[in-house]
Amino acid sequence: MTINLLLVDDHAMVRRGLQVFLSTQPDIKVIGEASNGREALERTAELNPDVVLMDLHMPIMDGIETAQALRISHPQVKVIVLTSFSDQDHVLPAIRVGIKGYLLKDIEPEALVVAIRKVHNGQVELHSQAASQLMNLMATSTPPNGPNTTPAAITGLELLTPREQEVLDLIALGMSNKEIASKLVITEKTVKTHVSHVLGKLNLADRTQAAIFALKGGYNA
Repeated sequence: MTINLLLVDDHAMVRRGLQVFLSTQPDIKVIGEASNGREALERTAELNPDVVLMDLHMPIMDGIETAQALRISHPQVKVIVLTSFSDQDHVLPAIRVGIKGYLLKDIEPEALVVAIRKVHNGQVELHSQAASQLMNLMATSTPPNGPNTTPAAITGLELLTPREQEVLDLIALGMSNKEIASKLVITEKTVKTHVSHVLGKLNLADRTQAAIFALKGGYNA
């Protein structure tokens, strides 16, 4: 299956370098480019890419605004951020608007290809520094008296069966459905059913929200 990808970066040389490298991959096709968020929205509407690989800092409309708009207008499109910034002020807003990948520009080319494929297959791919920022947020979001001392902290998790809780924990580790199936020795179809139940019971939109929920111990304040 070919992954149709849109490149979004305000630096033409960056776009060119990515386009030249990614064109060597048999399953990735760069179908268009954009130099800012507004162009990205226009090109997405025109080309309907599977994945948008996008910088954060751009003129006219930045990456956060663009990802938020894409989540509303084209929820099926998966957004990967490729940036130089790994601080909380950049990582957390990106995660909140539904990005599926947060990568740094010093990533090895081969690792970038792997990340694109993973995100296209429904996984969440975070650079270790981005994941660390997320973990720090989860730690500071825990209620003062502990994660299980308020109704909000336990209500969601109590709705899950033991197997669904196992699946949720493995989602938080970034595992794909195939990997979860192998880990739990069940079929991938069964995993998909459990994931659907988890998202439905916890009123979550996607795996990213599920991972955040799990890392917060079910605390949704």
